[in-house]
Amino acid sequence: MSNSASHPEPRTIVLIHGLWMTPRSWEEWVPYYEAKGYRVLTPTYPGFEIEVEALRENPELIAKLTVPQTVEHLAEFIRGLDEPPIIMGHSFGGTLTQLLTAQGLGVASVAIDSAPTEGVRVTPASQLKSFFPILSDPKTFHGAFGYTPEQFHYTFTNTLTREESDAVYERYHIPAPGNWVWAYGLIANYKPGHQETWVDYDLDERAPLLFIAGGADHIMPPSVNKSNARHYDKSAALTEYVEFPGRSHFTCGEPGWEAIADHALDWAVANASSAHLDRSLPA
Repeated sequence: MSNSASHPEPRTIVLIHGLWMTPRSWEEWVPYYEAKGYRVLTPTYPGFEIEVEALRENPELIAKLTVPQTVEHLAEFIRGLDEPPIIMGHSFGGTLTQLLTAQGLGVASVAIDSAPTEGVRVTPASQLKSFFPILSDPKTFHGAFGYTPEQFHYTFTNTLTREESDAVYERYHIPAPGNWVWAYGLIANYKPGHQETWVDYDLDERAPLLFIAGGADHIMPPSVNKSNARHYDKSAALTEYVEFPGRSHFTCGEPGWEAIADHALDWAVANASSAHLDRSLPA
């Protein structure tokens, strides 16, 4: 499914942030890709439009946000573009990227350290430890949850020093809707019927999809991303997996992030679906 010279190269990139972050988390990637000649867009979730500091002060603004509301919001944004973009998402942004790709959006998609979609039941010990502060408190189902600096260091930035991690925490961390963790971690896999993060893994008519995993990621370890990628095995559409050793969940910001950005972009451009490039955006 490689893009041939007879088809135009995609020039728009949509970057989707994950939970406990905002579009600010892409602040290094935007100018990096723009310098390569791309238009780079960082849509946020509904209610996340204000700055990190304001969301910390009033997290209830986003506490009730649901996954379907966010998918609809992002899909509407992408459909409104003048060309189908490359879609990249980190963490729960990777889940959203998968859901948007299943709707026929984008010419190529990259899920980085992705939270799993429904049906991925691999739950390593480090992931359980990362989510324990949330899942051990039922009140988080209806409210916003924020990590402490210590918890954040284990969950997101375990390859950094504590001092470095605290600086990242201060710059980027916000509380997140707790129901999202419950929705994919507990309800999605054990409640009858399709839930909020269900995706049609067997879909053939979709853009190519790459999973990028960090070898030292605690909250979304390689085994989770590998399992998620394998769920697409029956699809005729291209799905690939790559792992970068020694990278934490903060792989898009920790030193060496350029290698992740380059690999994601090179793969997406090389494999952009000509079928998606040739047709207009889905209605």
